[in-house]
Parts: sequence; C-alpha cells; structure tokens
Amino acid sequence: MSASDKAFQELARIFSTRNNRILEIEILPPALGPLLQDECSVGITKKYLVQSFVTARRIFFEKLRYTFERGTPRAIPQNENESVTHGASDAILEDLLVSTEIILLFDCEHITACNWRRRRLDALNRHHDFSSDDPGPLIQALETELTLLTTYLCSPLHRHTKSPTLWQHRIWVLSRLLEIRETGARRPHFVSPSEETNQHQESNVDLLKYELAIVHRAGELHPRNYYAFNYMRQVHNILSGATEDLREGHSVLAESTIDSMLYWCLGHPSDISGWMFMLYLLKAVPKGNVRPSTVNKVVRYALDIGWEGESLWMFVDLCVRTFGLGGTVRNALLESNECACTPPAVLDWETAKETAASPKPWKIWLALAQAYWTDQQKTQ
Repeated sequence: MSASDKAFQELARIFSTRNNRILEIEILPPALGPLLQDECSVGITKKYLVQSFVTARRIFFEKLRYTFERGTPRAIPQNENESVTHGASDAILEDLLVSTEIILLFDCEHITACNWRRRRLDALNRHHDFSSDDPGPLIQALETELTLLTTYLCSPLHRHTKSPTLWQHRIWVLSRLLEIRETGARRPHFVSPSEETNQHQESNVDLLKYELAIVHRAGELHPRNYYAFNYMRQVHNILSGATEDLREGHSVLAESTIDSMLYWCLGHPSDISGWMFMLYLLKAVPKGNVRPSTVNKVVRYALDIGWEGESLWMFVDLCVRTFGLGGTVRNALLESNECACTPPAVLDWETAKETAASPKPWKIWLALAQAYWTDQQKTQ
C-alpha cells in the first residue's frame, strides 16, 4: 500500500465512523503528525492531507466514470439493496461519499465534489414519497450533510470558514430540510426518527439561534467573514417566509437574535461584517425601544473601553443616518454618569452636521468621544 493510499484509508476511517458527530479538524505541524484523533478532535499534517487527497481524487473520478459506463444510470434505488447514485453498489457509493468528504477537506472550493453530493441529495429528495409517514432516510441524509458542513465551517482551517461554496451548499441543504419539516408539521402523527430531527421541529427562533452560533464560530476563526453573515441573512429570510405573517415573523426572528449578536459584536468590535449584520437586524425591528437601546449600549461600551476603531463608529454613524438616532448618540456621548460636566464645546452640533457631509462622517462621533475622554481625564 502506497503512502497516499494509507493516508486515505486512515482519514476515510475517521469520516466513516463519524456517526453524525461534529468534528474539529486542524492542520498539525510536521513534528506532531501525521494524524492524531481524540474523540471529536482531529489533527492532520498538510503533507498527510495532500497524500489522502491524491488518492481520494483518483477514486472519486474512477468510481464516477464507472457508474456512467454501466449504461443508463439511475439516480434512485429501486430496492433496498441498490445504491442511490446511478445504480452503483453500496461499496461504490461509500467510496464516492468518503472521497468527496476528503476532497472538500483539502479543497473547499472543489465544485465537482460538492455538486455530486448535492445531486445525490436532490435525487433522494425528488424521489421521496412525502405521503409516507417515515421521512427518516431523507432526513438522516440531510442532517448528516449539515453536520459535515458544520465540521468544515467551524474547524480552524485556512479557507473553509469563509468558503462561498460551503455556505451556499449549507443554505441549500437547510432549505430542503425545512421543506420536509413543514410537510411533517402538517401531518398530525408525524414522529421524527432521531434526536436531531426533533431539533428541526422546534421553533424557527431556536433554529435561527443555532445557525447564528455556527456563524459566530466561523466569524471568530476568520474575521470579517462576509460569507458567513450573508448566509445568516438568507436563513433569516427563509425562516421569515415560513411564517403566516411575513412582516411580523421577520421582526420577531430578528429581535430574538439581537442580544446575542450585540454581545458578539462588542466582543469583536473591529469586525465590520458583524456590525453590518447587526444593522440588518435593527432594520428588521422597527418597533419599540430596541434601536435606541442597542445603539446606546454600543456607544457607552465604546466610551468605557476607549475604543477608536472605525468599524464600531461606522456602525454608529449608519444607525444615526438610517434611524435618525442622532439625539440618542449625542446624549450618550455628551453625558457622563460620573460627573455633571460635559466635554468642551470644541465640537458643537453644527460642526457635527458639517463633518457628517465629509467622506468619513463617522469621524465626528469619534471626535466627540475623544473630547469626552479628555474631559474625563481632567476631572479625575
């Protein structure tokens, strides 16, 4: 057995025995390799991963070519003993599945491997009997795909957490799973076959929070993760569309995640992608005191820690211009809980309005904050 084949067998064993668990995979330095596993934590050297990829790619295209050379392929099994993909045997299907998992671990933008997995799930979905009381096999396949994607997106890998291919594949899989959940909800005696399925029968709020936690992890691993937060916008829109009252559902779902999103943003104040998603959520919640309260917390936090970064103050400026919260921000900037004095009038509101028309209007809020800090130092 060659070194590449051995590497493939070792990594294939880990994926084949995953049992729907979410793994955390990271690249090891050569001195620690080539492969280590402790429960759900997996470490592999770059060289060992390249070797396994070489064999996985060869197996994938060999098996794929074989399935098409057998004549007219079938995309759906005719009985329990027949494979799902193009009439291939169970062994060939398993080889295709595990080889694509390893390929995507090495190259998250491998469109051919990703599309094969999508076509397989799509074939299952199209030929599934939705009148049946047991959607178990289809749900299990979709949930297995979601946990695999969570493994990729939440592992400390170089490119996976910000992969447009993986995020788009995840939204596709989640959409199919939600369709089945809605179909099952209309059936009074629907019983899900696993603990994972029960999670999808819970409220859309819980599902949105679960997906947001995944995005937060991806955002921590890869700062300014636009693809991750754009995925959350898509999830929010899909779940909002599943409610009877579209407008109310849109607002309720957004409001349910504002606290956790604000907590994450304050923990990562330089991440502009997080702040822009925070702005998106505030736009979806027009009622009550949510907007001014959130912006006030942001400004007070910046004042307390002396934060001068552009991303946070850009968010503040956009909130002022979008929601008309200039008064809220001014009050937070010009009032101190510790003393009754106010910062010097070096920057009055007329000056602020003039600066707001400049190419970087957010700097006026930073300038007012700096005046606040200067005044605080003088009073100490």
